[in-house]
Amino acid sequence: MLQLMEELNEPAFRAKQLFAWVHNKEISSLDEASNLGKGLLEKLSQKVLISSLNIVKKQVSQDGTTKFLLALPDGNYIECVLMCYRGDRSKKRNTLCISTQVGCAMGCGFCATGKSGFTRNLTVGEILGQVYTVNNFLSQEKDGYKIGNVVYMGMGEPLLNYANVIKSVRLLNSKDGQNISMRRITISSCGIAPQIKKLADQKLDLVLAISLHAPTNELRSKIMPINHKYPLEKLKKACQYYNEVTKKRITFEYALIKDFNDQPQHSKELAQFLKGIHCHVNLIPINSVPGSSFTRPSKKRIYEFLREIKELGVEVSIREEKGTDIDAACGQLRGKVVN
Repeated sequence: MLQLMEELNEPAFRAKQLFAWVHNKEISSLDEASNLGKGLLEKLSQKVLISSLNIVKKQVSQDGTTKFLLALPDGNYIECVLMCYRGDRSKKRNTLCISTQVGCAMGCGFCATGKSGFTRNLTVGEILGQVYTVNNFLSQEKDGYKIGNVVYMGMGEPLLNYANVIKSVRLLNSKDGQNISMRRITISSCGIAPQIKKLADQKLDLVLAISLHAPTNELRSKIMPINHKYPLEKLKKACQYYNEVTKKRITFEYALIKDFNDQPQHSKELAQFLKGIHCHVNLIPINSVPGSSFTRPSKKRIYEFLREIKELGVEVSIREEKGTDIDAACGQLRGKVVN
């Protein structure tokens, strides 16, 4: 924005004012920037286009989770998910799960997003627009709490839209913008090993989550095609590098699939793979997806697997489920208009 103001022959302080209007006050039109002056606004209108994402549809779960279907300027659609925590066990907070791509090229066998293939990366504005659009919704319909946590776990593979994702992270963290702590931002990846190392070198204080979902190459390759390119050996080295450079632990997501990766032998293989990695494991009972035959284990087996992993010295928990009844949970986002 400083460069823009130089081009327009305007003083530098105007850049900070414009930044605050866009990234803190979340304006949807330049006309709302009341302190910029008519002359500057006229010049900006020739250079800058500010537009918000349109909410096409929203669905509210029994647990209060809200899924938004958003229309992009080019006619494509994405989804994001708002999770409001108001229980006695946690402070009031709002977490938004956002998308980074239209569709996804990874083709994971348990995920709805990849069923339609990959269309394109989202721009920085489209990534941030999900946060700003939902904040506007919260200001009108909820209790005034803005989004305090952002998880890049929606549609798409964040590390394959690396530059735009990192720019959006820095803008969300900016004290003149949303001022969201890095520790409240999570990037989830299916395991793009070179990009994990690249992210490590940024030394950002965010949370890295890896979609693991299987403890051996044989099993993982059956459900995650990316494993052919970056098998577990390469993934492990990248994760250890991340630990070493950032001094931060990694979260591994493990979707429990009945009779596929939920048996005692799998818990042992999982513990073996995780040796030498500073990490925490989130167990996620698989969610139903159209066209997939995968089902979740019984509740008894889920807790047996949890116990087995704990006894093998792995830090582990079962992720709290939200939004399953509206297809807003892990692996269920599609980004399509459905009547």
